[in-house]
Formats: sequence, C-alpha cells, structure tokens
Amino acid sequence: MKVQLLPSTIETDGTAAKRQHFSCIVIDDRVAVDAGSLAFACSDTQRKQIRDVIISHVHLDHIAGLPPFIDDLYSTLVGPVRIHGTAGMIDALETHIFNWTIYPRFSELTNAHGKVLEYLTFTGGREFSCEHLSVTPIAVNHVPESMGFIVSDGNVSVGITGDTAHTEDVWEQLSDRGDLAAVFVECAFPDELAGLAAASYHLTPAGLAEELKKFKRSGVPIYVVNIKPMFRERVIAELTNLSISGLTAAEPGQIFQF
Repeated sequence: MKVQLLPSTIETDGTAAKRQHFSCIVIDDRVAVDAGSLAFACSDTQRKQIRDVIISHVHLDHIAGLPPFIDDLYSTLVGPVRIHGTAGMIDALETHIFNWTIYPRFSELTNAHGKVLEYLTFTGGREFSCEHLSVTPIAVNHVPESMGFIVSDGNVSVGITGDTAHTEDVWEQLSDRGDLAAVFVECAFPDELAGLAAASYHLTPAGLAEELKKFKRSGVPIYVVNIKPMFRERVIAELTNLSISGLTAAEPGQIFQF
C-alpha cells in the first residue's frame, strides 16, 4: 500500500512547505481520504485516477480542494467523482458548499458522459468497499460529526484518526488489527494551548501520549499529521521530548510504502 500526505502550503520560493494548512491523504494514487489540498497538490497521475474521496468530516481544511477538483475534471469525466460520507456530511456539503452560492451543485449537473458527482453514504462501524480497498469508519471525538478509518488492501491496513480529541473506539479497533502497518494520528496544538485544544476537540503532545496508552500494539509506526502550521516546530519539539517509540511527524509530500 502506498500512502501519501499531500502538501498544502507554499514557501516564498514556490516550493512545498513542511507546514500543513489542509489535510488530504492519498492511497495508491487512487483514493483520497479528505480533500483539503486535493485539487492543488495532486499529481497528474492522481488527478487522472482518483475518483473516490472519503470524507472524515466537513471542516474547510478537509474539503477545500474538493470543489475545484471536480471543477477541473468536469468536462472530461466519463464517470462521476464519488464522495463517501455520512448522511450528515453529505447534507452539509449540499447545504453549505455545493449550493449554487458558494459553488455549483454538481450533483444536479451532467457532462457529455453523464453524472459528474455521486454521493455514497457510509455509517460508522460498517465496512464499505472503495475501489480496491475496504474501509471501516469509526466515530471519533470531534465536532461536527467525524470519523477515523481503518483502510485495508487485503494485505495490510493503516489507521487514520482524522481530527479527534480523547477517544476510545478507534484505539480499541486498531489494537485488534493483526495486519496493521501504520497509524496516522493528529496532534494539532502545543501543550501550552491545551485549553484551546480541548475546546476545539484536538490533541496536544501530552494528550496524544495519553491516547497512545490505549493502543495495545507494539512495533507499529505512528505518524503525526494535521499539526497546526504556526505551531509545527513547537509541537514536534514537544513530541520529541516525550521519546515515544515509533512516533514521528509526517512531512507533507512524504510517500510511505507498506
């Protein structure tokens, strides 16, 4: 399984920054988990192949690249882009984004080949198929309704928590996976902003350390993502000081092979 955290932020010299304003993880160049930077940072191969986008929740940093991604492909699509989300997430996208005011309602439009957008509903706890992958959504502690995922290609699986504060079920289910190759987990704020992290349902390094006590698997690498960009260096320094075995910060653009 190939997993890539797409870049989202540009340095003054035009290169991709290590800071991450938007969230988008691409699996095997064919399936996107969230779409924050999808339209802006995907490769030509990914743009050609990705027709399935799984949404963890509808905060802007996780969906910002979705409308222009569909817009870019509109005239050339021979089949629809499939957005996978809960009924509530899909309703939010139709009400607040694809509403003819912020962006066209692509679900009502067609090109020469037919539909350009299709919604597919999933429910927490129920595995669904997506391209060559099987995906288990697991409710996590974030507002609005949010999901983490276990994604399997039949040989290995990876865990993606999405945005979350202290939670339970995702760690229990990840601990039970014998084929688990890696976990991608958020850690948004430094410890001195623990109050803000709690209010916004995010983790700090100390909070993440507490969460990982619930994870009962050894030897599985943990990659930290979704660090608030202005606090990246501070969060990484605090995580380093905790000396958590197997834990590193993922860099935007980095490719993982499992």
